[in-house]
Amino acid sequence: MNEKVVIISNGYDRIDGRNAYQSDIKRLTLGAPMLEENKKMQIAVQIWKMNKEDELIVAQELPVHQVFDMMIFLSRTLLYFKEAYRLPLLYDPEKPTVERIGVQGDVLPVEVCTDNQNINEDIKAFAQSLNDLGELIGERQRVLGRILEELECY
Repeated sequence: MNEKVVIISNGYDRIDGRNAYQSDIKRLTLGAPMLEENKKMQIAVQIWKMNKEDELIVAQELPVHQVFDMMIFLSRTLLYFKEAYRLPLLYDPEKPTVERIGVQGDVLPVEVCTDNQNINEDIKAFAQSLNDLGELIGERQRVLGRILEELECY
């Protein structure tokens, strides 16, 4: 199963956030896609777990551009919540759009989900959860920021 793997990170279970040292995610890899639905992509990220027979299996796989899209989406959300406290409901019901980010000739819309009937309660819980995860997120943001700065040198 490793014939398409190029870059590997073993031991992910030791640093998997609040699941550290108890996680069933053992390995992260980068390489050619292994799952049929991703075969059109050139590079994918795989998340490997132990199955019941103690064999590593690909539990999830995302094309590399989707990983970046998720990071863009998450990063913009984190920036939004740094200032959301200024709004009484943590969002403006009249203007739920956070930002429209231009990507690949179109936009990645980031907006508060006003279709959620419990949005007023859920957004408060979400903001609190982001705050509670501060040390896990903050450290990873700093590492990612440092690496992204290095990439800009090219």
